[in-house]
This record gives sequence, structure tokens and C-alpha cells, in this order.
Amino acid sequence: MSELKAVLFDVYGTLAGFDPPREQIQAQALERFGLEVTASGIDAGYHMADEFMTRQNATKPVRTMNAKEQWAFFARFEQLVLQGSGHEVELSLSGEIWSEVRKQEYRIALFPDVIEGLDRIRAFGLGVGVVSNMNSTSQRLCDDMGLTGHVDFAVTSGETGVEKPNRRIFEAALVEADVSADEAAFVGDQIESDIYGAEQAGLRPILIDRYNGHAGYKSHPRVTDMESTIALIAEIRSK
Repeated sequence: MSELKAVLFDVYGTLAGFDPPREQIQAQALERFGLEVTASGIDAGYHMADEFMTRQNATKPVRTMNAKEQWAFFARFEQLVLQGSGHEVELSLSGEIWSEVRKQEYRIALFPDVIEGLDRIRAFGLGVGVVSNMNSTSQRLCDDMGLTGHVDFAVTSGETGVEKPNRRIFEAALVEADVSADEAAFVGDQIESDIYGAEQAGLRPILIDRYNGHAGYKSHPRVTDMESTIALIAEIRSK
């Protein structure tokens, strides 16, 4: 196997999550509807909802939908989030709840272990980049997320016009990294868009499972945080 020269990362669910935590955002939004949720239930619900988003982006990306289509999509997305906590609601209600969720004050922020972890990986002499389905420019993504100076580049759907698992977004990242596919690892949290997408593009997939949604996963290496990611990368480099 070729020498590892670059490590590429997904963003949402891999390097960043909701701040405040998504269970808190949902709980605040649900107060007016009289529904209660738990952290474990929200984790389970988002696991299903994020997979739903991955499937949707593979056919008709959410960023290309009109307002009516996006409402229908996010009503179903929220419906799946609530199913994780045992709530079965009609789409009309889940759409109202999603609108309330959007009113809450929150942001997507890096997990606490990310900056140090990225810097340690770069200290190995490896190139580090991010590949995201976010509808943004690469520079804005890095600046907004606080990644500028800690990664070598970013590639986004907003610039390439394609979403993971489309191999073209991975190939664009390989060009930026100036490496061949077998010289790069890709770390992501979604099986279909990140792991299958990276595999089909010839990269080495690594599943990061921060919310323990794939505890029994065996097809490719599985990590749970940046510390275990770094340990795996060090092991790969030593072979």
C-alpha cells in the first residue's frame, strides 16, 4: 500500500457539531408543543435523519431545492429526529416544530478536540484538508469554522457543484492535496456519503463515530474522537 501523505476530513458530525448541543436546541423548541426528549433519543433520531439527508443529497441536493421542497424535506427530517425519542408526529406538525428549531440561537462549532488534533496530524508532515457538503465557499467555511491556519485547504459542494458521495468532490480534494487516492485517508461520520464515497473514489475510509451510532461497524477502521483518529493514523504511518 502507498505511503499515507494526506488526511481529509468531513466537517459536520466529524469536526463540528451544534452549539449548544442539539438535544438542548430540540428541547427548547419542543417546549411549546409539550414534547420531551432525551439526549440518547435525539442522538438516535439524528442518526436516522442525517442518513435521510445523505440519501437525498445523492439524488437531488437539498441546496438545489425550492422553498416548498425544502420545507417538505426538513419536515420529514424533523419527523425522524423525533422518532428517536419515541414521538410519532404528522408532517404538518413536524414542519412547525422545525420552524421553531430554526428560531433557536445556535451555531455549528468545532468539537473541543479538533484544533489540537489537526495540528498534531499536520506535525506528522501530512497534508490536511476538509471536504464538506456545505453550500459555502472554501475560504468562508474555514474562516467561519475557525479552521483557517489549521488545514491546508477546503473543498465544498458550494464550489464544486457536487455532493459526497459523488467521486468528483473527492477527486477535487485530491488535486488540492496533490496526492493520489491511495495516498489519502478520509475521515467522516456518514456511511454512505463519507465512507462509501471515499471508498469508491479510491481513498482509505475511516469512520468517526462520535455519537456511537455504528458500534458494531467492521468494514473499515472506526474511531470515536480525534485522539483515536491520531492513534490510527500513527499506526498506518508505521506500517
